[in-house]
Amino acid sequence: MPQPATPPPSSSAIVPATGAAAAAPAPTERFAARTAGMTASEIRALFAVASRPEVVSLAGGMPNLAALPLDSLAGEVGDLVARDGQVALQYGSAQGVPALREQICEVMALEGIRADPDDVVVTVGSQMALDLVTRIYCDPGDVVLAEGPSYVGALGSFAAYQARVVHVAMDEHGLVPELLREALGSLAAQGITPKLLYTIPNFHNPAGVTLAVERRAEVLEICASYGVAVVEDNPYGLLGFSGRTYPALRSLDRDVVYLGSFSKTFASGLRVGWALVPPAVRDRLVLAAESATLCPPSFTQMLVSRYLAGHDWRSQIKTFTEAYRERRDALLDALETYLPDGCTWNVPDGGFYVWLTVPEGVDTKAMLPRAVTARVAYASGTGFYADGFGTRQLRLSYCYPTPERITEGVRRLAGVLEAELDVMRTFGTPARPAFGAGGPQTPSPSTP
Repeated sequence: MPQPATPPPSSSAIVPATGAAAAAPAPTERFAARTAGMTASEIRALFAVASRPEVVSLAGGMPNLAALPLDSLAGEVGDLVARDGQVALQYGSAQGVPALREQICEVMALEGIRADPDDVVVTVGSQMALDLVTRIYCDPGDVVLAEGPSYVGALGSFAAYQARVVHVAMDEHGLVPELLREALGSLAAQGITPKLLYTIPNFHNPAGVTLAVERRAEVLEICASYGVAVVEDNPYGLLGFSGRTYPALRSLDRDVVYLGSFSKTFASGLRVGWALVPPAVRDRLVLAAESATLCPPSFTQMLVSRYLAGHDWRSQIKTFTEAYRERRDALLDALETYLPDGCTWNVPDGGFYVWLTVPEGVDTKAMLPRAVTARVAYASGTGFYADGFGTRQLRLSYCYPTPERITEGVRRLAGVLEAELDVMRTFGTPARPAFGAGGPQTPSPSTP
């Protein structure tokens, strides 16, 4: 007797996996090889803990926006939408709003840069610019030179594109030209020409030091002699405490790729940065920007443009700088008052950071959980190296807390350090074993 046709399975039917379906790879097995280098930075991982109100955070580099004229800016936002909303809320150019690119050239002129607006590419923060520059310059396995220590966001971008970072040491005057020449010579002997030198010449993040003016031309000459491009990252250049503005590397050499940002001199949440690039680089950078975001937001660009046109932004930067200088002084006074013998640190002349070296045997990464328990947070030095260095270093950020909170934070940190040293004095060993590889040590930039 004929059997009735088997109906097709319903959506709720369970069908055994067979053949290729049964062997389908897990989602992570489909990832590109370059994702292996995409890991959360130690500093970002701190944010959830450091943002708790009972914790004094000396870890993150958040600008202090208390001095911004918020009422006036609120009026600008309303007027921008009312008058120019059809443009501000629409797609725009991948290269950025022309009026803002012209104003960016005026900002850079303060550092001696003569630039054409056509060579400016506006980005969603300078981090995006750095990522795009790495994308168009670096193939997997390429070498990038960077100061040791270096900005954690840059290290993340280099790792994401599978570039290998070779650090060049600094002293209290910034990148050491002799060591740069030595590193390039050693790589050349191996048949390797680095693609980039990535440098933060002014008020370095995290080291807080500034590249001596007399070294700047020499660094450029060394890189030119080896055919290495220079990427100058300069978010802090206008935040000097002495009133001095240093000449940008780009002002000395038009082939330098210059990265700038309004995050530190206006408002970080607007995410408006830029790259000033040689004409031969510009078209590739714009194409890379189009593939990443199509176009940067016109609204935030036009708001920044209105701010630059209608507000005394130079005086606003001076106000920021005075607040940061007060906080730096509070941090330095507290370090001198509370920290145990054997600690050394630099005295920054601008920017956001002090780089601290602790006594031998103390591991700042291993100590961090104990510090958080004591309700103070810092950024351990290992996050600023690609090669395991920095276990005796840590970065202290003074830009956001009040002077009173900074003093209390250092007092708490000193207590944690004293407890670590007590264990070492009692048992003759490091306070506690580090979790993960400790790595070799490196001197503080304040140490010649």
